[in-house]
Amino acid sequence: MHYKVVITYDKEYGAYVVDVPWLFGCLSQGKTLDEAIENTKDAIKSWLEVEKSLGRNFKF
Repeated sequence: MHYKVVITYDKEYGAYVVDVPWLFGCLSQGKTLDEAIENTKDAIKSWLEVEKSLGRNFKF
């Protein structure tokens, strides 16, 4: 699956911050763009696992 994400660079924090708008509360970050993207993949998997464990049938 592919998800649209919003990536911003936080100068104060010195890292990229990633929001996955379609998955409420699914956020990630990384010091480099590559790290932020990899961390976001893990965040999406975790988000979906939690939804499933709570018995929520999340549909796109």
